[in-house]
Amino acid sequence: MTSAPPERSARAMLGSVFGFPGFRPGQAEAVQRLLEGRSVLAVFPTGAGKSLCYQLPALCLSGVTVVISPLIALMKDQIDFLTAKGVAAARYDSTLDADQARSVLDGLRGGRLKLLYISPERLANERFLQHLRSVKISLLAVDEAHCISEWGHNFRPDYLKIADLVRDLGIPRVLALTATADPATAQDIARAFAIAPEDVVRTGFHRPNLELRATAVTPGSRRRTLLDRLASRPRGPAIVYVTLQKTAETVAEYLNRNGFQARAYHAGMENEDRDAVQDAFMASKDMIVVATIAFGMGVDKADIRAVYHYNLPKCVESYAQEIGRAGRDGAPAVCELLVCRQDTVTLENFVLGDTPDEGSIAAVLDEILGGEAQQDISTYDLSNRHDIRPLVVRTLLTYLELAGVLRSVGHVYSSYLVEPLKPSAEFLPLFDPQRQDFLRRVLARLVKRRKYFVIDVDEAAQALEEPRERIVSALDYLHAQGHVTLKTSGVKQRFRVLAPDRDSSALAAELARRFNQRETRDVERVGRMLALAATSGCLTRELAGHFGEEMGDCGHCGPCLGDAPAHPAPLGVRRPKTQALERVAALIGERLPQLGTPRRMAKFLCGISSPATSRLKGHEAFGLFERVPFTMVLELARREMER
Repeated sequence: MTSAPPERSARAMLGSVFGFPGFRPGQAEAVQRLLEGRSVLAVFPTGAGKSLCYQLPALCLSGVTVVISPLIALMKDQIDFLTAKGVAAARYDSTLDADQARSVLDGLRGGRLKLLYISPERLANERFLQHLRSVKISLLAVDEAHCISEWGHNFRPDYLKIADLVRDLGIPRVLALTATADPATAQDIARAFAIAPEDVVRTGFHRPNLELRATAVTPGSRRRTLLDRLASRPRGPAIVYVTLQKTAETVAEYLNRNGFQARAYHAGMENEDRDAVQDAFMASKDMIVVATIAFGMGVDKADIRAVYHYNLPKCVESYAQEIGRAGRDGAPAVCELLVCRQDTVTLENFVLGDTPDEGSIAAVLDEILGGEAQQDISTYDLSNRHDIRPLVVRTLLTYLELAGVLRSVGHVYSSYLVEPLKPSAEFLPLFDPQRQDFLRRVLARLVKRRKYFVIDVDEAAQALEEPRERIVSALDYLHAQGHVTLKTSGVKQRFRVLAPDRDSSALAAELARRFNQRETRDVERVGRMLALAATSGCLTRELAGHFGEEMGDCGHCGPCLGDAPAHPAPLGVRRPKTQALERVAALIGERLPQLGTPRRMAKFLCGISSPATSRLKGHEAFGLFERVPFTMVLELARREMER
């Protein structure tokens, strides 16, 4: 008896395993091409069913499907869904304890897993890559694939290494998934994974149930305009997106004072508080979440009736992704953009404040190239020493890997959190005298905190004159035997220096050029977002056109219904007053080492915190020009510091 062709098996499983009566647009094409052994790029709108495009083939192919996703919450939700359907799926991430991690790896090696979810950062672990090399990977699915492209809007450095990994592991097919890839980004993704043009599957971007509107506002009229819109429309679950954490708090408080149930959500909140807000929103019929972009990824609530952008999104792609969370049930939903030109200053300052100066890049290179052949690097420590934000440090290290200067070989932890489960007098007698003595000396290095003890492994190794590996092994053993619970802290990435003789000055100049190119592109994205909002034609058509889709007027967006173009008032940037210039001169006169370059000075004056200036936030000059474009402040800083 011959088995059914994979395509026929896939259609049968669609109903028998997943309970779906049929494919959504684009899904059948993507699945069929993967089963034929071809790599595919699927550009589907948010909520269009991208995950099925790898979950279904995973069941039809021998071996394991590895899914790379930056969202732990999304991994958990999908694994709960799959295991409820009887599918062997697991995630391997930092939230697992040692026993759980071992169980996942045992299932992987034993061939029992059909889907394994990992974060892109996991690819920096050489030991984990060895596990992948020992198993048959039939498919690699890359979620949020626009992050692989430096043309993309949400670039993540670890994504750059994925294409090399595919070649290294000999993975036969790749599924790249994104909701927001313009033609240039899609071409970049396809080139990286050798995806043929005919295997780029795009579904229509237009969703007829979404009513897109844009309204020009001023900083003074914005809150009232939002309140008027909420009051004039039927109540229902809504998201209000803002740029800053403090704005989320103040706007939520304002809406509550005016009769709406609103909660703030942002990355500065404790995890349990964010979880409580999300759970309440998922269960509510009319709650409003006022959130930074930290909210929404992986939130699958079908009945969101409105998405408001209180602040301008940083780019068209972010806007498209965020409005895509409205009206997933197919019922009408409103997406309104409040357009204020002052927002462009904040967005551009974020971009310009991220760019490191060439001197800081050169200092990082001198430290790494002048160090040991193998180094344990803390992104946090490197960030503080050279005044470069942690994400930018990670990008810099990735650039060095791609240039053949470094190779990531895994990670270590500088400290461990230890919670004893029983007195040491109960388990120490289980060991021979020599090991008892060693364990006593290790336990004596524990420092008491409120809920647990902490041990700095490197410090303990130096004090005890013992290899750090022996100390870590001892702690792991005590955990495995149930004597203590153990959590890792203070991760350091382990690198091998491959090219210590590289010309550091030429390399620093090249890396500075690359960062400056990214800066230029990101600032241009802010301008394109402003231009989209101010369009006089069909807003839906203009948005679809950005992503390479041609369509006629939608007939139901703001401009189609007669709204005036959202042309915000121009920026009223005035020359600095004499008093402000005197404060700048006084600041320069303090000769603070943290503010030794014009770029660092400009960041500080614009209210952009950096690792080196974090302790200076209370200074009276911090944020003196936070409403002034960064380029103007940078020029002022250069001029004044050269006097």
